[in-house]
Amino acid sequence: MGFAKEFKEFAVKGNVMDLAVGVIIGGAFGKIIDSVVKDLVMPVVSAIIGQPDFSSLYVVLKGTVPANLPLEEARKIPDTSIFAYGNFITVAINFLLLAFVVFLLVKGINSLKRKEEAAPSAPPAPTKEEVLLTEIRDLLKNK
Repeated sequence: MGFAKEFKEFAVKGNVMDLAVGVIIGGAFGKIIDSVVKDLVMPVVSAIIGQPDFSSLYVVLKGTVPANLPLEEARKIPDTSIFAYGNFITVAINFLLLAFVVFLLVKGINSLKRKEEAAPSAPPAPTKEEVLLTEIRDLLKNK
């Protein structure tokens, strides 16, 4: 029964819930970055380089594939080995952009934390005893 209790304590800790939320948001964030790469970055790169889509770049290692056949159709041809390096380039660009955006987010959060730590905190309010002692001191001083 100790194992089940220990697992329950672990599962209901705030860190596990934070991790679950982080994974869910990360998945959605990954889709946003994927869209940025496919819809915004790759067209600009394609306009500069002249290649319409990196994901369709491949080299046939074994077998015969007709020229200019899209990658998905080339993979369907039996007895062929295809080295699809273009998709890797797209995923690598995706990763680099995602890592850069996460870096900027962490950097921004850290700078906000530093500003928060640097802000001087207000001195604590005097306790009732201190206020009473101050009043007694002032009364004695005035006599």
